[in-house]
Amino acid sequence: MPACCDDMLLYETNKVIQIQNTSYGTIKWFFHMIVFSYVSFALVCDKRYQRKETLISSVHTKVKGIAEVREEILENGKEVHRVFDTADYTFPVQGNSFFVMTNFLKTKGQVQGLCPEHPTRRTLCSSDRGCTKGWLDPQSKGIQTGKCILYKPQPPKKTCEVSAWCPTEATEEPPQPALLNSAENFTVLIKNNIDFPGHNYTTRNILPDLNITCTYHKTENPQCPIFRLGDIFQETGDNFSEVAIKGGIMGIEIYWDCNLDSWFHHCRPKYSFRRLDDKNTSESLYPGYNFRYAKYYMENNVEKRTLIKVFGVRFDILVFGSGGKFDIIALIVYIGSTLSYFGLATVFIDFLINTYSNTSCQSYVYPYCKCCECCAVNEYYYKKKCESIVEPKSTLKYVSFVDEFHIRMVEEQLLGRSLQDVKGKEIPRPLMDFTDLSRLPLSLQDPPPIPGQPEEIQLLSEEATPRSSSSPSWCQCGNCLPSQLPTSHQCLEELCCRKKPGACITTSEPFKQLILSRRALQFLLLYQDPLLKLDADATNNQLRHCAYRCYATWRFGSKDLADFAILPSCCRWRIRKEFPKSEGQYSGFKSPY
Repeated sequence: MPACCDDMLLYETNKVIQIQNTSYGTIKWFFHMIVFSYVSFALVCDKRYQRKETLISSVHTKVKGIAEVREEILENGKEVHRVFDTADYTFPVQGNSFFVMTNFLKTKGQVQGLCPEHPTRRTLCSSDRGCTKGWLDPQSKGIQTGKCILYKPQPPKKTCEVSAWCPTEATEEPPQPALLNSAENFTVLIKNNIDFPGHNYTTRNILPDLNITCTYHKTENPQCPIFRLGDIFQETGDNFSEVAIKGGIMGIEIYWDCNLDSWFHHCRPKYSFRRLDDKNTSESLYPGYNFRYAKYYMENNVEKRTLIKVFGVRFDILVFGSGGKFDIIALIVYIGSTLSYFGLATVFIDFLINTYSNTSCQSYVYPYCKCCECCAVNEYYYKKKCESIVEPKSTLKYVSFVDEFHIRMVEEQLLGRSLQDVKGKEIPRPLMDFTDLSRLPLSLQDPPPIPGQPEEIQLLSEEATPRSSSSPSWCQCGNCLPSQLPTSHQCLEELCCRKKPGACITTSEPFKQLILSRRALQFLLLYQDPLLKLDADATNNQLRHCAYRCYATWRFGSKDLADFAILPSCCRWRIRKEFPKSEGQYSGFKSPY
């Protein structure tokens, strides 16, 4: 199979670190239970397994009721009563609305002609100079002729003459109580048909077995589509008699929440009511709801009209809702979208580990509490979970001194200044992995103890060894040699194994066994490549570079750091002495990038 196909058929997965900790385990399951409860609740109660669709609606209304109105008083003192039926107090309104008249003002016998304007702050005048011919105010009842004439003698008032329907309409307050105050006993039948095209389902709010004598009640008869107007206002906490004086706007909400699944089918409306206009009539600029219309007629071959200003209540019917039906795609999408919620536990626990691991124990007010212990444990978790790396650069260098536990990272090397004097940034030394020690030859393991002889461990002395005559000034161990590189690059090799004077690391037993042991190095080379041919000419070169690598891994503990590690001059020359190059010229440090 081609290599490209092998790459395409690879499967990659994330590495998981399991932390055996009771507190973190409890937090994880606590979050999981909360998420699982929420997901299950939303799945069942909100029906997330269904595909939802909004409805298409049509509404038709019919208002019924009779009202008796005392319209006026004749000269003989008898009252004139008039009966209002549906055709008198209802008016056609566009859309899902209907209007019921509750109060009105009439201006009878108007004809086209010239007459004084009704006195207001804008129309009062004292002479013709206060009137402008042809001037038209949107609030006026006609077009001014430029004359100021008497409106009425007692008390005397003059207004501008206008060309309009005369006599002009008087600015009066509507009657109180409202003339059709009994309209609160009117009833309205609402017919509402809905359709869900995507689900191929159609229904209406009128049940087949509807009792036509019923009246809607929120608890006793919630499905009846016949509503008493007074009951609608009671549901919103308003008084019909007060609203009827100047009118208002009322909303009738019909909400459909339909479950169209065959095993739990339910699709009936819920009615609610809401006042839509401003209730505070004293603060409103134009309170209530009103409009004007006229009835035209001919009298003695003269066209006349009766102007009627109507006050009433406009009812807006608002239909909304949705219908849902089981859909496997909707269920899969919902489950997939909620799986990410279970990651909240991981995010929170990682936050705790990262926060406490970066907090010093000495910063707590009570140093003897268990916070320090928690901090140390989280520090351990953090080191197991996270690995810090630095962007590889050609100028990046790492140095290690045997008398310092940390490693120094040098971001930028200044020419003419040795690495021995560069401070650099201190970074923690990675933990040593001792698994590779099992790969060494058996002869490198500890020899069996001699009976009767105590075991002794040879420690690295802190006393400085005698400095040789060829040792440079920056050397602290006495075994370093000058660099063979050009002057501009000699600073890269001016590095000792120690920061302060003391014994050289090349004299230690680990250096001899791990770095200079020919058999151990040959074993590592063959471990990497069993078919490697160790011929006489190339053996020293291979063993020397293997020794370099072993020292970098030993002292720096990480492959990433070892790639940029600078070996001390004493160690480098000791390895070269053990595995010399035939030509005698060495290339020095080369950056892998």
